[in-house]
Formats: sequence, structure tokens, C-alpha cells
Amino acid sequence: MTAGAVETDTGFDRRLLAPMMIGSILNPINSSIIAIALVPIAVALGAPASQTAWLVSGLYLATAVGQPVMGRLIDVHGPRRLYLVGALCTVAAGILGVVAPDLWVLVIARVLLGIGTCAAYPASMYLIRMEGDRTGTASPAGVLTALSVTTQTIAVIGPTLGGLLIGLGGWRATFAVNIPLGVAILVLGLLFLPRTVPASGGQGTGSDWVGVALFTAMVLSLLVFLMHLSLDRMWLPVLAVGVGTAFVLWERRRTHPFIDVAVFVGNRPLVVTYVRAVLAATVSYSYLYGYTQWLQETRELSATAAGLVLLPTFVVGIVVSVTTGRRPQIRRKLLVGAVAQMAAAALILSTWTDAPVWYLVLTAAVTGVPQGLINLAVQNTLYHQADPGRMGASSGLLRTFMYSGAMLASAASGAFFGARATTAGVHELALFMLVVAAVLAVLTVVDRSLRAVDAAAQS
Repeated sequence: MTAGAVETDTGFDRRLLAPMMIGSILNPINSSIIAIALVPIAVALGAPASQTAWLVSGLYLATAVGQPVMGRLIDVHGPRRLYLVGALCTVAAGILGVVAPDLWVLVIARVLLGIGTCAAYPASMYLIRMEGDRTGTASPAGVLTALSVTTQTIAVIGPTLGGLLIGLGGWRATFAVNIPLGVAILVLGLLFLPRTVPASGGQGTGSDWVGVALFTAMVLSLLVFLMHLSLDRMWLPVLAVGVGTAFVLWERRRTHPFIDVAVFVGNRPLVVTYVRAVLAATVSYSYLYGYTQWLQETRELSATAAGLVLLPTFVVGIVVSVTTGRRPQIRRKLLVGAVAQMAAAALILSTWTDAPVWYLVLTAAVTGVPQGLINLAVQNTLYHQADPGRMGASSGLLRTFMYSGAMLASAASGAFFGARATTAGVHELALFMLVVAAVLAVLTVVDRSLRAVDAAAQS
């Protein structure tokens, strides 16, 4: 079954866990670690905020497009080859970031990093489904919990890790860390990932490059608009709708489409899950980027101090994920998580310029509760709702929707902050977060399909 793996009849192959978890860490860590490095990079390279924003957007654009593409290729060809290619790209991106002479080479490094870190998460979800089928375990709760911790909950440690790395070796250390990690996942992938190809044999289903191109154009048009919201760019969402229509028409005519749109039309609960992912990510990344920027620019904390203030978010998120991961009540996790997001937004809305450290730590700790609950619940919901034969593509699309939420958060931060992250601006951002979290709560309450997911999770 696998290269060097231990196959059992009743249990998940534990030797798959290391490449799954370590590989899946890289994308969320790199998506958040840059939050604390933007100011030092801007100072070092003399770049304005409008240009350093591309360090964030470059990775998101590459990931939003690359995740479902990688996921579909994994569905067709199996996880091993795509995982290894991603590891090599990650190492190359780390090296390029270390030697980059200017900002735009750094942006290229971030784009390459986004591409390189795309494969691990859909590969992991594919492997979980494969092992679940082999062992007859309908809901491997422990493995899904571990994956949730490594893919999203751990993302919150990015600013803390970034602050420590910057303190030790400067901002280039936030790129250099990808070199040993990339080598590690390359070795683990070579040792343990399956060599087998899915039953489709890779015939036909991986050659829909017209569909990939149309999907890419649609996503890029929409996300670039979200990055720079303005009336003179209204042609971008119009273009996205036009290209999206062409994409749907093309895919419906294909025997082996890149994304089987008919599956999503007939799977409304899965579509609602993607919408929930957008809402939850919008709140989460508004905190990670907007609140972090306020801590540095108005509260005047150093990069290292700001990272340490955010550490309770990571700690609480991990504890919540681990303690609730094996409990099957997905709907309850979503509801409690949405309410906790509203509570965190209320704390930020009530903050003040010279708020004491204990208040900042309290805000970070409360924010960790939804970080540990919602991401786990959304991932588990997808596991039960997605077509098993398209688990890689469906998982990749989940990331696309999540990073759409991150783009919305970035656009909101830019609109409310302007040139500087003021206290008045962070209050406006918090009000925005409060409204989005309330919408998430309402959407969860009215979604009756979650009862079926809870029943499946308990089986």
C-alpha cells in the first residue's frame, strides 16, 4: 500500500501522520507569519504599505487557485507526486526569500511558497478518506482533530513565531524557516506516502486544462477586486461572473471535469459549508492582520511583544481543539464558536489606546476559543458532505473559500485603517467582525443539514 508504511486491518496507518501534519502546517503558518514581518520588511526595503500588501496577497492568490488544482490532481494521480513537488517548491521559496534583493523578488518567493504549500492539506484529507475506507472507520475523529490543529488552529502561532524569528535573525528568518521544514516533509513524503494511483488511473480526469484556466481567471478577478475595493474596479467582479458562467458551462459538458459543478448544485449543504468557511475566516483573519497591525502601530508593541501577546490565542485554540475533537456535536461547536467570535469582537470594540497587557491577553485568549472550535467543525462537516471520489478537490476548494475570507478581512482592514491602524479604525473593524460572526451564528441555526452530519459523526 505505501512505501515503508505499516498496514493494519483495524487502525489508521500511524506512519502517515508525520508527513500529513508537518506538511499541512506550512501553508497556515506562512499565511499568518507574514503579519508580524510586514513592518520590518517595509522599513528594511523602504517599501510603502501598498506594496508590502502583495506579500500577503501573493501567497493567497497562489493558494486560492492552487489548492483545488492540486486537490484535483491528487484525486487523479494520488498524493505522493504532488506532495513531493510541493516540498521542493517550498524549499526553493525559502532560499529565494533569504537572498531576495528587493520587495518584488520577495513577492515571487511568496507566490512560489503558496504553490509549494498547496498540496499537503488536500493530500492529507485524501489519505484520511483512503484510510477510513480501508479500516471501515466512518469518522476518524482523532486524526481529523490532529489535522485541524495543524492546518488552522496552529496558524495563530504564526505571528508569535514570526516575532521570535525576527528577534533572533531578522525578517529573512521568516523565509529561511521553510528550508528545513521543506526538506523534512520531502524526506517524510519519500518514506511514507503511498505509491499507488487511484482507481481512475489518472485517465482523462487530469487533462481539463481549459477548466483550470477558466477557474483561475474567475478566482483571480474576484480576489484582486477584494484586495483593492473601489468603484473603478467594478469591471473585475463583472469579469469574474462572465468567466464563471463560461466555467460552469464548460465543466457541465466535460466527461471528466476539473470541478464537477453538478455535484455542488446538487449538494447544497456542502455549498453552505463553504459559505461558513468564508464567514469564519473573515473574522479570524481580521483579527490576525488588523488587530496585530493595531498592536504594533498604535499600541506600539514590538514585533516580538505583539507576537507574544497573541500567543494565548494559539494555546487556547489548541486546548479547545484537543479537548473537543472527539466529541461529535459539530453543530454545537459551530454555534459556540460563532458566539465566541462575537465576544472577541466585542472585546476589541471596547479596547482603548493604552489598554493594559492583561486586557490584550484576555482578548487573545477569548479569540482562541472559536479558533479551536470552528475550524475543526467545518473540516469535519466537509469530510462527511463531500463526494469521497473528489475529496482532494473539495478540500482544496475549502481553502479557496477560506482565503477568500482572508481577502475580505484584508480589504476591510484597509478600508477602516487607511494609512494607519488607529484605535477608531480597529473599533470599526471590530464592529464589522461582530456583524459577520452574527451572520455565521444565524446560518448555523437555520441549517438543518447539520443534524445529519452530527448523526454521521456519531456512527
